[in-house]
Amino acid sequence: MTLAASTHRLGRENIHTYLSNSLPPRLTVQPGDTVVLETLDAGYGRVGREIEDVAQPGLDPDLLALITAASYPEQSTVDRESALTRGHPLTGPIAVAGAQPGDTLVVEILRVEPAAWGFTIAHPRGSGLLNDCLDPNSGPYLHIWDLRSRTEAQFRPGLRIPIAPFCGVLGVAPAEPGQHSTVPPGRHGGNQDLRHLTAGATLHLPVLVPGGLLSVGDVHAAQGDGEVSGTAIETEATVTLRLDLIPGSTSGHPQAFLPDRPRIPGPYHVSIGNEPDLRQAARTALRGTVTYLVTNHNLAPAEAYVLASACVDLSISQIVNLPTYTVSAYLPLSIFHSGGGSG
Repeated sequence: MTLAASTHRLGRENIHTYLSNSLPPRLTVQPGDTVVLETLDAGYGRVGREIEDVAQPGLDPDLLALITAASYPEQSTVDRESALTRGHPLTGPIAVAGAQPGDTLVVEILRVEPAAWGFTIAHPRGSGLLNDCLDPNSGPYLHIWDLRSRTEAQFRPGLRIPIAPFCGVLGVAPAEPGQHSTVPPGRHGGNQDLRHLTAGATLHLPVLVPGGLLSVGDVHAAQGDGEVSGTAIETEATVTLRLDLIPGSTSGHPQAFLPDRPRIPGPYHVSIGNEPDLRQAARTALRGTVTYLVTNHNLAPAEAYVLASACVDLSISQIVNLPTYTVSAYLPLSIFHSGGGSG
């Protein structure tokens, strides 16, 4: 007899900050079950806790009141692990009954519901692609986004980008023993930041340890391909997934199935980088986009950089015409709603 599928819930009290096959599952589900997860933002709630100290000028007072009234766990409550391995705060792990190495874990993404607000940071000493466009003496640049419309987020009057929330981290436990950072992705999936894994998409992950041990977090309300400043629109969220198994079948690496490939409609500005190094080609392309935004749309370099991280897509245009690689940065011009069509 086939058991009816069940729905399970995991809250933010089930946070871990590294990947390991020795972490006990916080929840065990049957194939076909649905899980509803609460996730913490990648900053451990710190921005929300300290918002009155860092809030940007002109922030909607109602949004500020909403942020300050919310409950954010102290970092110490989720920071149980070594600073050497601490990474994203993740909800889980979740075990799927019967999952064994050699199987495929099927993760169907049903809903990703961001909080009412999010943030993007660019730091001169951060992990971004073009941090040298920032003043090294000014400290980090922080932008708070209002996500209450659920469809778009305003960067400033006349400049809005669509919201397309997804989980930056969806991954199983690695086969190798020990504590592993959440930062680098791998065959376990993890921090892939694949912005097309929105509701309606399905991710296939190879099961590497018994139960699979799925971890989820780092939700982005919107992101450009590349996440060029090192952060997207980081936010807390409620994530609904359906988990299933394909026994005895795996590609050995993550695969995704998309109902479509969502793009922002309308015209684009494309900056092109041709360089002998792939990362340098990406930097050249992105620098062209930042220069365009500063020159044509009256943004400061830090503003242009953060905006690019939320909506500019980096694309490898060619990788065969050696010794030069081509990377293109696609800026959707439809985000400018006050005469900013073509620049």
